[in-house]
Amino acid sequence: MIQTRPSPYLLRFKSLFENGPGYAFPCDDRGRVDLDGLSESARNDYLYARAMIGRELAAPAVEAGDLH
Repeated sequence: MIQTRPSPYLLRFKSLFENGPGYAFPCDDRGRVDLDGLSESARNDYLYARAMIGRELAAPAVEAGDLH
């Protein structure tokens, strides 16, 4: 089993609507997400978030922090 460290960065997709959901995924300092390292559910959420840029979600931004 491969152990990965928590990422110090997040790629965050914020909702364009006041009460809408946002999404955040671990990434590197350039915003690259390791799709193979995500669960199937998280990978589906990531692909959905990418598809909804400009419709439901703002363009993503890299932020310091982690999901835990």
